[in-house]
Amino acid sequence: MSLKNTADKLANTNLGFIGCGVMAESMIKGLLDKELVNSRQISASHPREERRHELADNYAINVFGGNSNASETVTKAGGPVLILCVKPQRLDAVLEDLKDSVTAETIVISIVAGARTKTISNALGTDKIVRCMPNTPSQIGHGITVWTATEKLSNDEQMLVKTLLGAFGKEMRVENEHMIDMATSLSATGPTYTFLVMEALTDAGVHLGFSREMSKELVQETMLGAVLFAMESDLHPAELRNMVTSPGGTSADAIYQMEKGGLRTVLSKAVFSAYKKAVRLGEE
Repeated sequence: MSLKNTADKLANTNLGFIGCGVMAESMIKGLLDKELVNSRQISASHPREERRHELADNYAINVFGGNSNASETVTKAGGPVLILCVKPQRLDAVLEDLKDSVTAETIVISIVAGARTKTISNALGTDKIVRCMPNTPSQIGHGITVWTATEKLSNDEQMLVKTLLGAFGKEMRVENEHMIDMATSLSATGPTYTFLVMEALTDAGVHLGFSREMSKELVQETMLGAVLFAMESDLHPAELRNMVTSPGGTSADAIYQMEKGGLRTVLSKAVFSAYKKAVRLGEE
């Protein structure tokens, strides 16, 4: 489907971003850059006046201090889609703000970590709920967003969601909410693991004698090249690793130390710990 045809399908859709931090802004930028919607179709809420002026100046969207004002605006305009982009600890108060402005036709998309579909549905009185989890590379159009939707969304509505979430990277639909918690620990938290490894390798390069800038560039280009190579080759990571591991060579020595230090186990424990935290957020 071409972008023009997709934009035509979104012509009657109006989007309300409830909370407009970095992730919401990346979504807005992606939608506008790809011309899937125009700025008049987007409303957003943010408590800080300075931030509201910034968003209005940069994107020419409708910006409000109150959550209900943004919601009411898109509801009156028709084809309402609300995107919840607030911190988990703020969710209850936000849902209270929105409950009187949500109608049966409103699609509610939540990127709130741990927030259960049932919690949102009960608070807002609607069954058209999408729960998703993007990650920080979405800010530059290279993220991946994992999502799931309730059965009340029609096929056309699901395609609309798919298009919206694909505006700032790749999207992947999963079967149930349990898998959203899993994705929270793997893909959403994933950049944290990557950045930490980048930091450690850069520090190691400095320890060897490189300047920090040289070490940083060597590490970043190496990691980027390795990922792109892995994506193009479609080989198992173990096969790729064996390709660069000569008997008795430097890679073999390095792998021995990483295995001895329990790198695999530490990473596995980190992912599982993040998963358990995501589950606890939903229970709280």
